Amino acid sequence: MADSDFPGWHGTTIIGVKKGGQVVIAGDGQVSLGQTVIKGTARKVRRLSPGGFEVVAGFAGSTADAFTLLERLEAKLEATPGQLARASVELAKDWRTDKYLQKLEAMLIVTDGKDLLVITGAGDVLEPEHNVAAIGSGGNFALAAARAMMDSDKNAETVAREAMAIAADICVYTNGNLTVEEI
Repeated sequence: MADSDFPGWHGTTIIGVKKGGQVVIAGDGQVSLGQTVIKGTARKVRRLSPGGFEVVAGFAGSTADAFTLLERLEAKLEATPGQLARASVELAKDWRTDKYLQKLEAMLIVTDGKDLLVITGAGDVLEPEHNVAAIGSGGNFALAAARAMMDSDKNAETVAREAMAIAADICVYTNGNLTVEEI
């Protein structure tokens, strides 16, 4: 089967919401291969603690690629303790220039409770506008829903959970089985 014929892995929605001193990253649990749900309870949001510095990361894309990137991010954080933005830029540089890493197909949303960043393979480290970031197949749905709630009295976790529920209602590659981490 040629690569272009392979249906590919789909099924991730990750959202990061920063509001009222609270930062939350939430992700759904669905992994699909083509039109088939392979797993509904995947854990795509993780806590990292390199050198006692706590970071929450959510990933979209190939699981093996994402784990490779998370390991690299941990190493960068160990080299630059307490400096998430710097570690993220260093990871993005490596990702863009290293022949092996260039082939990785994933994206990350990361936070240390202060910064909320999106890291891409194109060399981008983005701080989202409006304190909301979303990636994955249902990311645009979750982003729109969360942005609409940011002026409400809802806290960051409630905004993230309700935005994910809306994305799960719209995107067939997203389910309502959430992992939510606050920092």
